[in-house]
Amino acid sequence: MLVSTLVLAAIGFVLLVAAVTTGSVLWAWGCIVVCVIGALLLLVSALSTREVDDDSPPGPGRHARH
Repeated sequence: MLVSTLVLAAIGFVLLVAAVTTGSVLWAWGCIVVCVIGALLLLVSALSTREVDDDSPPGPGRHARH
């Protein structure tokens, strides 16, 4: 999921450059939409990783929560 977020960030950057270069609001809105989708993917990825880490048993270097 992180790779797709990186790809979306690159697409958003290209759309931002196109919006600034052409002065078109349509490209700017496209950039906003792509960046919001990328941010949501990053949030989902972070939350799913956090849930997996919370469910794993304590091992070396990890302490049990009391």
